[in-house]
Amino acid sequence: MIFTQIIYGSLLIIGTVFIQVAFISTLTHSLHMMGHWLAKPPVQIKTVFVLSAMVLWLVAGLSVSAGLWAWVYMLIGIFDNMEPALYFSIVTFSTLGYGDIVLDPQWRILGSLTAVNGLIIVGLNTAVLVEAIARIRAAQHGIAHE
Repeated sequence: MIFTQIIYGSLLIIGTVFIQVAFISTLTHSLHMMGHWLAKPPVQIKTVFVLSAMVLWLVAGLSVSAGLWAWVYMLIGIFDNMEPALYFSIVTFSTLGYGDIVLDPQWRILGSLTAVNGLIIVGLNTAVLVEAIARIRAAQHGIAHE
């Protein structure tokens, strides 16, 4: 059962990284296309709007990934319906872990891998946002950003 959980978890981590990279790729392409527009006044309002949209877009990617975990939890019979599966997935993915819904001991490694996956995706999103902010600021100040 341990190896089954590791296989499921590994495949899900790979899948969610692909999902998030697709969201990030779309985001970075859009940001690149808006570079000149962002550099023109009023820069503060545009920056607030664009960064807010970026955060929401990355959260959407994270939500799709949590949804994939929930779907697999249902598929393998851990949960009977989507609401508790999605709730558990989001709470675990965010590493919040309320503990009001827990997996049977035979599946707890898979639950732990859900949290590991959440850390990876949140870290990836953080790196993208930091880089995006640096690029936006560079564009607004007329600095070439490599």
